[in-house]
Amino acid sequence: MGEGVLRIAQLNVGSLFEPGWDERRGVIVEWLHHLTPDVVCLQEVWQDGDGGDTAGWIVDHMLDAGWHWRFGGDPFAPEVWPDPELRFGSAVLSRWPIDEHAYHRLPVVPDLHPGVENIPWELLHVRTAGLDVFSTHLAAAPEHGRHRAAQVVAIDELIRAARGDLDTIVDFTTPREAMPPILCGDFNAEPESDEIRFLGGMTALDGRTTDYQDAWRAAGDGPGWTHDWRRNAIAAALNGPRKRIDYVFVGNAFLRAGGGGRILAAELAFDDTLTGRVASDHTGLVVDVLWPQRPPV
Repeated sequence: MGEGVLRIAQLNVGSLFEPGWDERRGVIVEWLHHLTPDVVCLQEVWQDGDGGDTAGWIVDHMLDAGWHWRFGGDPFAPEVWPDPELRFGSAVLSRWPIDEHAYHRLPVVPDLHPGVENIPWELLHVRTAGLDVFSTHLAAAPEHGRHRAAQVVAIDELIRAARGDLDTIVDFTTPREAMPPILCGDFNAEPESDEIRFLGGMTALDGRTTDYQDAWRAAGDGPGWTHDWRRNAIAAALNGPRKRIDYVFVGNAFLRAGGGGRILAAELAFDDTLTGRVASDHTGLVVDVLWPQRPPV
């Protein structure tokens, strides 16, 4: 990507439950080569007990070498997947070395919708080139809003803890040097939901508020459907309505040095327009963010 710009790619790859993974993974590699991102966040990644990893396969087949990556996940409950060696979660890929990483299992509301706790909803954090990048996957069903509300509050707490004082405003004449955090994922929630409005600073949950920029809201054109039965045969087989449920969020950019964190562009990606095949049941995103201190690769 160009000097002073961070390019982020986001995709729920659907590598375990959706059909045609052997072909779709090649589509993902082609898209990544086309998009030339700096950081990639992937969800619904799995890793088996023999060391096989769907994100690792993608990295191994990238046309440009030197990528760094981390996976974080947990096993399913036995009634969902009987193999306790298989782990399901998120991955983050970066062009720069990954200096730190942490995996967090997200909470669910007790005694509500039995079985939702059998799936490892998660947040993966990596620190790379001074960036804090987070990849997440929230409770899936439309009626799981109370679970997702608890999960976004937990995500905000975890990000604040990881960031320390990097986002503190000292006064209105001192720029904040650190880039804001990057939060990507399959949130399974539409923009009007409380959980997404909370992240965007438009409502309170549990008596608290926060402020992240929704990249599509800031710079995208059109509805931005990321689960669209009219354009995606795998999504159509699930027989759900068109939704915007996948997001790239960038933390508050106010008073960042050099305008860091300003969202420059947001577009849909990983559909059938490049290869004639879709990469997943989800459409992904590619987002450009101003990064004045961008280091060389």
